[in-house]
Amino acid sequence: MSPSSSSSSSSSYTGGVGSRREARERILSLLYEAEAKECAVAAVLDALPLKPDPFVDEITRGVGVHQADIDGKLRAHARGWTLERMPATDRAILRMATYELGWCPDVPTAVVISEAVELAKSYSTDDSGRFVNGMLSALAPELRNPREDRGA
Repeated sequence: MSPSSSSSSSSSYTGGVGSRREARERILSLLYEAEAKECAVAAVLDALPLKPDPFVDEITRGVGVHQADIDGKLRAHARGWTLERMPATDRAILRMATYELGWCPDVPTAVVISEAVELAKSYSTDDSGRFVNGMLSALAPELRNPREDRGA
């Protein structure tokens, strides 16, 4: 996916904050489903009776396409944890947020991290919010130019 196609879908998304939050919840469920079924993310999306909204489709497919690279970045920053030892929900949240940080420059870093932390608090373990925050805070400088988020 080229940066221009990535940002065109994301930036044309007209839903409000609640809509994006709901979209991220849907992305989380699709990524979790793909892992639980041990199948490709694209296969889960293609099996849906209705095509998901463009933001959900873009982010979910992007995670699938770049999963090896994303997982490598997560492994490099996971101190004292293996990727396989993390709760599956945390893996899905971290993959989604890492994709957004690395491939969706139109979404501010603080928004990506905040949304991921809220998902972790809502859907994972008691410690997941802090864990996800720490992982993404460590990854963000590698994936984003700090000057991009000024004024956002």
